[in-house]
Amino acid sequence: MARAAIQRRLNWHLAEVLDVVRETPRASSVVLDIPDWPGHLAGQHVDVRLTAEDGYQAQRSYSISSAPDEPRVTITVERLEDGEVSPYLTDELRTGDRLELRGPIGRWFVWDEEDGGPLLLIAGGSGVCPLMAMLRQRAANASRVPARLLYSARDLGAVIFRSELERLGTGGGLEVSLTLTREPSPDWTGYGRRVDAEMLADVAWPPERMAVTYVCGPTPFVETVAESLVALGQDAGRIRTERFGPTGG
Repeated sequence: MARAAIQRRLNWHLAEVLDVVRETPRASSVVLDIPDWPGHLAGQHVDVRLTAEDGYQAQRSYSISSAPDEPRVTITVERLEDGEVSPYLTDELRTGDRLELRGPIGRWFVWDEEDGGPLLLIAGGSGVCPLMAMLRQRAANASRVPARLLYSARDLGAVIFRSELERLGTGGGLEVSLTLTREPSPDWTGYGRRVDAEMLADVAWPPERMAVTYVCGPTPFVETVAESLVALGQDAGRIRTERFGPTGG
């Protein structure tokens, strides 16, 4: 049975687009109906493959942002201006279109309520997408696992899932902190710089709480955050990272 399940994940599925939701001017969530979907864990991703009329193919990986128990699978994509795949997914895709995808993929960067907490999530840009699947799962299960999210974005307009994060952060044991790396407005009361050791010391759980930590974002961001957390006394064995770099989108 396990071998068959792995084989299904490695096969390409034909998914139908049910909706495309604009999250920010550059990011959209694509809601998919996938027949025979084997199910996923919060934090996993899929490969998406596009094929041109002349047979040319382009393939990219995108995180699943929907909770495992949701009836449809959602991937959230941020457009890269010079990308091959992301501009099509964010700007050209329409309801009723079909996509080839393979997955779910990844077993390391996943969270389930049984993994416990407290939970520390740190995101840079679109790195919030797999972390959102974890927060949605936590909310759907009415989990009381304490959680904190530190999310770094260019400005408020680039904060993906902004309204939902505000709602999830109202009670329920989730604390959401935003930091804006470009010049914030004069009335902004949150952090206004890149994530640094001082900020992490403010947001992270005390080392003795033995938090389960997930860090996702561009490679330099992830490396800096992980190194700083270890320097602050966090257990390196409880820090899970997922990083991305310029791949052509």
